[in-house]
Amino acid sequence: MDADRFARAALSRLAEPCDKDVPGLVAQLGAVETVERIRAGRGTLARFAARLATLDTARDLDIAAKVGARVVVPDDDEWPERLRQIDIPPYCLWVRGPLDLAETVERSVAVVGSRTATAYGEQMAADIAAGLCQRGWTVVSGAAFGIDGSAHRGALAVEGATVAVLAGGVERPYPSGHAALLSRIARDGLVVSEVAPGSAPMKSRFLARNRLIAGMTRGTVVVEADLRSGSRNTVKHAIEAGRHVGAVPGPVTSMASAGCHQEIRDLRAVLVTSAEEVIDLVGDLGDDAHEPGRGPVRPGDDLPQLDASVLEAVPFRSGLTLDAIVRQVAHAPLTVRAALGRLERLDLVSESAGTWRKRPQRRQLPLG
Repeated sequence: MDADRFARAALSRLAEPCDKDVPGLVAQLGAVETVERIRAGRGTLARFAARLATLDTARDLDIAAKVGARVVVPDDDEWPERLRQIDIPPYCLWVRGPLDLAETVERSVAVVGSRTATAYGEQMAADIAAGLCQRGWTVVSGAAFGIDGSAHRGALAVEGATVAVLAGGVERPYPSGHAALLSRIARDGLVVSEVAPGSAPMKSRFLARNRLIAGMTRGTVVVEADLRSGSRNTVKHAIEAGRHVGAVPGPVTSMASAGCHQEIRDLRAVLVTSAEEVIDLVGDLGDDAHEPGRGPVRPGDDLPQLDASVLEAVPFRSGLTLDAIVRQVAHAPLTVRAALGRLERLDLVSESAGTWRKRPQRRQLPLG
């Protein structure tokens, strides 16, 4: 293993992802020199002495190999290009699974939300995730209970690609109740972490992890979030990284959706209700555009005002004479007769024994 990769693996054990000193040193001096400075223990870097005493990068690499994980660094083709654009990129990524990370997240969307999701939220997350995957997109989330788990399951249900970004080691399922789910994601998708194997998921690491979920994707969709939800932290990172943000509305009486509603109200997120609308938000201009939905098309929707007035005056059952229709619409008989002729050609009305009535119409499907 080359020195840079080994040093970055070591840093993922030594330093927290958003440490106040180390990311700047790596950017300025490189990973190898940064590790040497930490070993020297001068100044503020002396605080790493306890972690240095137990550092065993070879053991971490061995644990990763046993679970089929690999170390991906910025010089690798597998490194997600968008992670170069975030303020604090990871030292390295521990990646477990058969897919190429860079290719997999090239067209990807983060689907996140509350751990204490409602049945509505879980259904929406699964439907949006499945719809995204069916259209060739990857779903990225954090494998937590609630919305995250539903998003991963929705993707897997249609045999789509999904990436779980963890706050702990890639071989350490968290939450433990999602061990089977994470095992399947590792088999068919990707499990990713920026901290070394065996690392415990801590609150600060969850918050740091959110910047990766937001940073490696084209955009973030929040399905359900209360006002204090951690998923709003992901929204913050997405906005800082210049990514698109969508939010799914819920009942206005539901506190589980209050955070989504606030993001929309503050113009930090665009309201989305389907996979098509998400793709329209994050996709390529033109190629991924989605026509706005419309209600059912009804007979006479696009008629000129005169013809619409005449059609409105014609009954369905008992027919009306031309004179009766003229009295209702207050237009000249020749004008009304011409309108009736146009409506007849459109199969909207029919004449029988000098009276006119509407023709029954079959309702057409909505457009879009």
